This record gives sequence, structure tokens and C-alpha cells, in this order.
Amino acid sequence: MLKGLSINNFALIEQLQVSFDSGLTNITGETGAGKSLLLGALGLLLGKRADLSSSKDSTTKCIIEGVFSLGKYNLVTFFEEQELDYEEETIIRREILPSGKSRAFINDTPVTLQSLAALGGRLIDIHSQHQTLDVTTNEFQFQVLDALSGAEREIESYKRGLVLLKQKEKEVATLRQNQEEFTKEFEYNSFLYKELEEAKLKTEELQELEELYETLNNIEEIQERLSGAVSLLNTEEVGISDQLHTVKSNVSRIASFSKALKELEARIESVYIELDDIGGTLHTELESLEADPGKLQEVSQRLELLNTLQAKHGVSSIAALIAIRDELEEKVQKTASLTTDIESLDQEIEKIKTKLDKVALLIHGKRKKALPKLVKELETILSDLGMANATFKAAVTMEEAYLANGKEVLEFLFSANKGGNYGLLKKVASGGELSRIMIAIKAILSRYTQLPTIIFDEIDTGVSGEVAHKMADLMKAMSENLQVFSITHLPQIAAKGAHHYKVFKEDSKNTTVTQLKLLSKEERVKEIAEMIGGKDISEAALSHAASLLDH
Repeated sequence: MLKGLSINNFALIEQLQVSFDSGLTNITGETGAGKSLLLGALGLLLGKRADLSSSKDSTTKCIIEGVFSLGKYNLVTFFEEQELDYEEETIIRREILPSGKSRAFINDTPVTLQSLAALGGRLIDIHSQHQTLDVTTNEFQFQVLDALSGAEREIESYKRGLVLLKQKEKEVATLRQNQEEFTKEFEYNSFLYKELEEAKLKTEELQELEELYETLNNIEEIQERLSGAVSLLNTEEVGISDQLHTVKSNVSRIASFSKALKELEARIESVYIELDDIGGTLHTELESLEADPGKLQEVSQRLELLNTLQAKHGVSSIAALIAIRDELEEKVQKTASLTTDIESLDQEIEKIKTKLDKVALLIHGKRKKALPKLVKELETILSDLGMANATFKAAVTMEEAYLANGKEVLEFLFSANKGGNYGLLKKVASGGELSRIMIAIKAILSRYTQLPTIIFDEIDTGVSGEVAHKMADLMKAMSENLQVFSITHLPQIAAKGAHHYKVFKEDSKNTTVTQLKLLSKEERVKEIAEMIGGKDISEAALSHAASLLDH
């Protein structure tokens, strides 16, 4: 509920501060007095874009502030989602600086226009003859029907399921696309992987094979030279070992004569031992060597395979080949697992659809039951509003597709005249008829759900006589459940309000400003009399005005 409004430096409004109460509040005033300015200020407060021309004095900032009571609106979760402090009495402020920059605040916390508009849409609903096209949309018609159907929980469950369904369908579509791309390369990748896997790669193998190849390929020369070396070392009497042994014996006989000779003996002994060991190793190595053409061919072929694989994959090491093999293995396995993942998702999607089908059927049953009730209430109210021949032909039909509002299509046809020439509202209903239909719908909604504050902006244009009385009664009845504002030119509606404000212009300090005043009962009589008979107020007009107020 809008409890208070403060406007400073906005258009023709220099300074205005006003408090509002629950029930029906009427706002009247001459054409051009500034009623639209109030709506403009509220629009800025609710998130509409602004510019510097909004300010009366472009050198001073424009400030618009509204105080709202939020107790009935269940907005705690909204405030949590927006990371705002929830207060049952919430203050919204909009500032337009001389630079043209705009700022918005909710309970003194800076917010974006998007957040401000999201909250504003939950607090105030403004309707004029130019803003009744919502009633022609299928989405709005479903909202109205669902207010009567009592299927809120089922609809919420369906919408959650639909979000999940779309998410899973998107996932499986992505997997199928990946599968198609991977499948094109699957056979080639599988071949490459199999080739590398069968090669049984080992990191240090290449170096070992190259050494073995050099040995086997030069076996005769190696044998010949090793044999010569063994002969030089070990030939009896003339071999290096025997000669060194003789040297060692000679020095040993004189080693005791001096320290230097003793050290020399030790050195010769060390060389002799090392040379003896070398001789043994040469002999062992020579004995181990044997020409093996078969082994040479095997090593040669293995080297050729490894070098071919390296060249094929553009790398220069076995380690790099192993990395490529592992990558190919992952691709091959991923392609194979995609089929399993897709099958699993398909099964999950079918389960979601089965659940959605059940919920959609429950929703359909409740909507089908509520539809005749909605049609009857609409036709009754429209009859009171001077549309006695207005009738609706409505039906909900189940579909195969999973739609935003369920698995059904709502056909909502209208005829304003006898004979039942039915058509879509946007095609067959006039602007005035749409206005009355919207009022009727809002009146019905107010009985079944908690609506935000409603502002009717001259929605009664073209209405008079008994219909005006009925429209006034309807607004009055609505105001028992919610706060209603009506900007009106009709005395019948002005007289029904619990509160009556007048918008007027006055001259102040060489400028014209717009003011808003709460009228007393006597002032209301005069204002309504003027609405009835014009500026020259007659006794009859005053009497009629008093009679309207008394009733």
C-alpha cells in the first residue's frame, strides 16, 4: 500500500508531500492541472527512465520518495534475492541530478533501475485506456483463470519441471552435436590409438634400441678389436699383464728401501689390479658377443616402426608419442561414453515428461472447472457496466507440446453484441470495451488473490449515467480488499471514494506550480457539483453532489 508520496522539483511540482490511506482514493482536477504529473512521478519511482527535463529547476536535483507498507505482499524472498534489507515500511527514493544522472534507493540502499522496476511492478499497477492490451494476451488470460483455478502449487511444480526439462533437452542436444562431431573422427582416432597401443611404447626404449642396433650391426669389428685387446693384455710372457707383473715384482723387492718406492709399489699394484679387471671384462664382453642376423632384423624393424610413428605424429620422442596415445584413448572412450550418457539423459527426460504429464492433467482439470465460473462472473460484471449483450466463449484444450502455462491452449473469444459474432479480444473489442473488461477482471482478481495498489487513470472515459454508478460501486468493492486510486472526471466515482484529492495549478513567485489537496466534505460537495454543472455552480448541482456523497 502506498502510504506517502513526496515530490520535489519535478516538472510543475515545486514541492509536494501527501499521505494516503487504504480504500478508494479519488483524484480529480481540471484538464491540464497536472494529474498526469503525479503518474509521471510515480512512474519514475517505479523504475521508468528519466532525463533532465523531468526537473522543474535544472540546477537543482529532483527527488521523488514513496513510503510503502509491504505487510500483505510476501516480499521477504524478493528482498533476499536482491540482497536488500526487508522493512515492512519500505522507502523508495529516486533522484535526478542536475547533470542528468539518475540514482535509485530502496531503504537507503542504492539499486539498479531493473531492481527498482521489479519491486515497483509488485507494488503498484497503473491502468489507463492506453494500457489495457494486456487483457488480450493469452499469458494474462491464463493468469486470470489460474487465480480462480486454485492450481497454484501444481502450476509452480509444472514450471519447475519445465525448466528442468528444457535444461536436460539442451544438455542432450549438446551431447548429440558432440557425438556427431566425434563420430566423424572416431574411426580414424580409433585406428591411430590402436596403432600406438599395439606399439607398446616405453619411454627409454629408443635409446636402448639404437645402442643395441649399433652393437649388432658392427658385431664383427667389435669382436675383432676386443679379441686383439684381450690378446695384448693376456698373451703369455709378452702380454701387458705379464710385463706389468714383472715391473711390480721388481719394484716390490726394493720398496722397503724408501717411502717413495713404497708409494710407487702401491700405485703399480693398483694399476695391475685395474688392468686385470679390465682384461676379465674384455674377455666376458667378447664371450657374450655373437652375431645374430635375426635379432638385428628385429631391432631394425622396431626402430623403423618407432621412427615412422614419430614422423607420422610430428614428434621427436617416445614420451610425446605416449602423450598422444593417451589423448587419443580419451577421445575414443569419450565418444563411446557419449552414447551411454545420451541414453541416460533420454531416460531422465522421459521421467520428467511423465511427471509433467500428470501435473498438467491436474492443472487442466482445475482450469476446466474454473473457466465457466470466470466467464459467468465476467459477464455479470460487464452487464452491470452497460455491456448486457457481452458474452465469452472460452475453452482449454490439451496439447502434446509442453507450453509455458501447461500442456493446453486457452481459447478466449468475445462478442459484444447479440448473435454471437465471436472473435479474439484484440480484434473485436473496442478501446472502451477493453477498459471495462479490464476493470471487471481486476475486480474478480481482487476477490481471489492479493493484488498490488491499483491506479485507474481515466479508465472511465466515455461512461455516464447508471453505468458510472455501477463502475463506482465496483471500484468501491475492490477497495475493500486492496488500495485503489481513481483519476476520474465522473462525479459518480468521485463521490464513492473514502478520500478525495484535487489537483490544481496556482501562481507562486512568478511561476505556475501544481498542487494536490485533500478535500474536506464541504470541499468535496463543491468539487463534485462543479464536475456536474461546470464552473457556475447551481443549487441543484450542489444538492445533487451532496446526494451522491450521502449515498
